[in-house]
Amino acid sequence: MQAEDRILSVPAPLVPPSAAVPQPPQSEADDSASDTESSFESFFREPELAQQAPLAWALTQRQPLIDAVRGLLGGPQAAARLRLWCFMELASQPQGRLQREDIQQLFHVLKPEALDTALRRLRELGLLVWDTGSQDYRLSPLAQQVQGLLAPLTRSGDADDEEMAALLAQVAGAQALGLADASQLRHLHAQLTRLHDEFAEAITSGSEARLRAAAPRFERALALVARAGEALTALIRGDARGQASNDAGGEAAQDVADARLEREARALGQAQARLLTMASQFTRALQQADRQRVTLGSTGVTSSDVRAWLQAQLQQHGPAFGQLLEDALASTVRPVFVSPHDLLDVTEAEFERDRPDPDRPQGLPPAVAAQPGTMETLRMPTELDDFIHKLAAWNQTAARPHDLQEAVLGETDSQAPGAQEGAGTAGTGRYAQAAYRMQLLPLLGDAQARTLKGQTGDFARSPWRVALSPQTRSLSAQEGGPVATLSEGQLYPENTQFPETGPDESSTP
Repeated sequence: MQAEDRILSVPAPLVPPSAAVPQPPQSEADDSASDTESSFESFFREPELAQQAPLAWALTQRQPLIDAVRGLLGGPQAAARLRLWCFMELASQPQGRLQREDIQQLFHVLKPEALDTALRRLRELGLLVWDTGSQDYRLSPLAQQVQGLLAPLTRSGDADDEEMAALLAQVAGAQALGLADASQLRHLHAQLTRLHDEFAEAITSGSEARLRAAAPRFERALALVARAGEALTALIRGDARGQASNDAGGEAAQDVADARLEREARALGQAQARLLTMASQFTRALQQADRQRVTLGSTGVTSSDVRAWLQAQLQQHGPAFGQLLEDALASTVRPVFVSPHDLLDVTEAEFERDRPDPDRPQGLPPAVAAQPGTMETLRMPTELDDFIHKLAAWNQTAARPHDLQEAVLGETDSQAPGAQEGAGTAGTGRYAQAAYRMQLLPLLGDAQARTLKGQTGDFARSPWRVALSPQTRSLSAQEGGPVATLSEGQLYPENTQFPETGPDESSTP
């Protein structure tokens, strides 16, 4: 210890003993005095119950860690921040051992007295160890545990993300290493439940302000749960429990821990599902708030804009926010007195006006003839009706196959001696009409199309079939009109033998 004090005195002079030795604050001294008079078990109705509570027993096993954190953070707020900063800086250095010169260079912004006081407290707590042999400092194993416990304090970012990020990180990391513990899942389950209740209260309130304030936190909570979903799913399925059970060899204590872990994992899965299912409710609540928003006149300013402006003014002016109303109520209320003769005139006019007699029956108004008008409805193309009449006319003649050109492009009177007047103009028209008739041909005999109602079903129920061939024929302008090439094929009655040409329903003109 003399060598250590000598090294400390080389870079900077030693401070007086009264200033160098840290004096515990009054609250810490009172706690120390109370510790000598009472123990943790003395606060229970029965001292043995302290060991039966699992969480209390776990804290008792971590007593050295608790004492180290208590000594590190005890005392005034400024001194506690100084010790915590020095400790976390030393713990973040990628060196196993630190020389005194390295420490002074690391904390060159501190006064020598403040640095000596902080280092002395770390040595007293057993966090910083002085090696007399190598004349340097090193962190103890207890310091590494304290660092892992206090590491979330040094995380930079939005403070609102800390409510779940630390717990989810612990659970996901423990699951990846096979070190999942039921207490971690229980704390995460409690946090998810609190968030669910908080968001449920915001939805129930219907307040747009509360919904808007809770929306960012709700989105961050969903994002964090989604990112850690794989680890949580593995815990619920029992992957971590199976690995831990194999390492422990199936001992009785491990079986009890696995049972607790399984219960907490199931409860955690239910809490996660409740939070995820709330997303639709939250969205509907925001949409309802948007529908209730009021627009003030034709200015385009809404009630939400007014609320946001008032909140901004409140944050900007603080207690002086009430001064914004100084000139708003400058003019007092001016009462208007009405003379008695004015009241009398209004009363007489009210009594003399005509009123319907509720006791006298009133007949219905006279009938009024409806105005003539037209109603537009959708109808099928005329080509379909003409095609149906053409097939019906073919049924009345001798049963024979008909060429595809005769059905799609039409025929002249000389080509159809048996044609009747009801055949219509199924073959006349442009290319689009011919293509439409070509597309109707596969419906002939189709089982599904035959069940339809209307003209489409009537066409499908016609007793005709189509047989198309891969070959095509070239048509002259007089024969085909706008159609230059047409597939070979025939239409034949359904009760006759199928033609030898193979069907090819994909052929189009």
